[in-house]
Amino acid sequence: MTTFNDTILKAFRGEETDYTPVWYMRQAGRSQKEYRELKKKYSLFEITHQPELCAYVTKLPVDMYNVDAAVLYKDIMSPLPAIGVDVEIQSGIGPVIENPIKSLKDVEKLGTIDPESDVPYVLETIRILTKEQLQVPLIGFSGAPFTIASYMIEGGPSKNYHRTKALMYSDPKAWFALMDKLADMTITYVNAQIQAGAQAIQIFDSWVGALNVADYRTYIKPIMQHIFTELRKNNVPLILFGVGASHLVKEWNDLPVDVIGLDWRLSIREARNLDVTKALQGNLDPAFLLSDWATVEKKVKEIIDEGKQYPSHVFNLGHGVTPEINPDRLKKLTEFIHTYSKQA
Repeated sequence: MTTFNDTILKAFRGEETDYTPVWYMRQAGRSQKEYRELKKKYSLFEITHQPELCAYVTKLPVDMYNVDAAVLYKDIMSPLPAIGVDVEIQSGIGPVIENPIKSLKDVEKLGTIDPESDVPYVLETIRILTKEQLQVPLIGFSGAPFTIASYMIEGGPSKNYHRTKALMYSDPKAWFALMDKLADMTITYVNAQIQAGAQAIQIFDSWVGALNVADYRTYIKPIMQHIFTELRKNNVPLILFGVGASHLVKEWNDLPVDVIGLDWRLSIREARNLDVTKALQGNLDPAFLLSDWATVEKKVKEIIDEGKQYPSHVFNLGHGVTPEINPDRLKKLTEFIHTYSKQA
């Protein structure tokens, strides 16, 4: 019988491990041949609505790459239809929302989520994976209120988040009403994932780096404090990650999280020099995986060596796997991380 590998949970909790554990954001899907064949038949939402199929996609990279955790295959938009948001994920664009938020009246129209009735397929996928299939932990996730709100206000992806910031600055009553709605949704949705069997949670505040520190403290940090305080009651590791948010890591360090995910803009050593004390996750730039192996190996050694100097480190990419990355490269990378970190 295969022994359950809980190495990554130990690292998330700041405990010493025999090697540096690794998982990759967007490891399920994107560059895998098997996944691309499935996407010819099904959309993302169609896959997630079929628990057996979704479990297969989630487990595929664990089998292919030998990573130390699975991450549930779904999208941060998955819970939004339940609260009344008309969202469609369009190929080459991303989430597109037909009824963007413009005022307090729009916020007040939003409903609440009941995971067992609104997203039962998500919970069933978790149960299938954790009870029957996985020998590594399953990471569940949710989008954070700012990042979710940015799509809801902009109507889709944005480069500058001008509409989002404008609502935040000009109508704080509507803004905080929206934050409270999304915080409640996040807490309820994540609690359900944990109760179904998810053993760690990552909160993606992907686009919050668009805010400066002062605005983060005013408009976002109290909401995140509330979310993580509630989620901590479950006693599972909590990870916070954002892109281009290096200037916010000291603020994140104050929050009741276990792990801070870094993108490639801030090294592990630089984060520690800022007195960040949490376990760290990251942070190879995915672009390295399109270069020659010697270049990859040099950079990976540097990241592992820095991580080994402090407790504790989980290897990951600084953002998600891109479609161009060869799955064989990820398999080789995982093997190298495991082997080198045991020796380092």
